[in-house]
Order: sequence, then C-alpha cells, then structure tokens
Amino acid sequence: MSDLHSDASEIGQATESGANDSTGTSSEGSFDFSERYGEVISKVNQVLDQIDWNQMGRIGKAAGVILAVIVAQILIKGVLDTINLLPVVPGLLELLGLIVVGNWSWQNLTTSEKRSAVVDRVQNLRKEYLG
Repeated sequence: MSDLHSDASEIGQATESGANDSTGTSSEGSFDFSERYGEVISKVNQVLDQIDWNQMGRIGKAAGVILAVIVAQILIKGVLDTINLLPVVPGLLELLGLIVVGNWSWQNLTTSEKRSAVVDRVQNLRKEYLG
C-alpha cells in the first residue's frame, strides 16, 4: 500500500513540474510561432510571385466550363427522370426518335448519289476535325 502511495506522489510531482515547464516556455512558444508564421507567409508570397497569372486565366475558364457542363448534366438528368416518371411520354419519345431516324434515312439514303454525298460529308468533317 505504501508503494502505491509513493508512486502516486511521484506522478503528482512530475505533473506539477511539467506544468511549470510548459508555463515557463509559453512565452517562447508564442514567439517561435510568430517567427515561424512569418517564415511561412514569406515562402508563400515567393511562390505566388513565381506563378504566371496569365495561365491561371485559362485554367479558370476551363474549370468554369467544366463546372457549367456538370451543372447542365445534372439539370438534364433531373428533367429526363421527371419525364420518365410519366407513363406515356417515354414511349412517345421513342416513337418520335424512330420517326426522325426514318425520315432522315429516307431523305439521305434512298439513292446511291445521296449515300455517296453522306459519305463525302462525313469524310470532310473527319478531315476538318481530325486533320
């Protein structure tokens, strides 16, 4: 029992001396922090001075376009999900798609001249965009 009591008193004395040490270094710790803060801020300013801000405009525009596309896709998905909940509309939209494809095929694929014209247009678009 006396061993436990002596161990507890030693631990209490150690915590008191640790508390005294931490209060004694607190003024030095705040000075070190402000010094370190100043060093970090100066390094950050150096890095920011090295950045080519003209390039940042391009990156910002690209990020804005990507964000706009994401928002547009979310809105379109919401509209299509809402339309899909209606019982008759999805079937009518499929029928409309078939009618449009059939009409385009009738106008552009019925004769060999029209088919060759379509192939020429596709090849011209391919050369224009792919080089």
